[in-house]
Amino acid sequence: MILDSLSLWHRYAPLHPRFARAFAFLEQVRPDVTLGRHEIAGDSIFALVQRYATRPVEGMQLEAHRRYIDVQYLVSGREVIHWAPLCDLAHVTQPYDATKDAGLFALSPATMPVPLRSGQFMILFPDDAHAPCCCADVPAEVVKVVVKVEVEGYARGNS
Repeated sequence: MILDSLSLWHRYAPLHPRFARAFAFLEQVRPDVTLGRHEIAGDSIFALVQRYATRPVEGMQLEAHRRYIDVQYLVSGREVIHWAPLCDLAHVTQPYDATKDAGLFALSPATMPVPLRSGQFMILFPDDAHAPCCCADVPAEVVKVVVKVEVEGYARGNS
């Protein structure tokens, strides 16, 4: 998991051959960006633009992906993304579904809240379980872009 400001994305471009295109898209995003899917490079890189109200963490589940790395960028508002290393999670609530590219897990003591505010991004690799969309204190509206970057080209760790 990586958390940083969009202005510093160049530090992370060497980690994956598709990150430069993903971040180039994010740099041109404005608060009035059209909601929905935006094509960047077909199914290899695409963005999902969302507007929603954050909600309490109670009842949320952690998700983890295998096919895609998430680059979650907060355009406006603030939220908390609860994070845990996938290797520390034992309670699977929904086995991995390749169609949805997601497996679900119960929150655990290994889960750590990570605040995210406007202008920041979080990179979530396949080893990073996460519960996004959580409120920092009270529910608030956010606009967020999730860029899905296909894993091919990423040297996955041993965890």
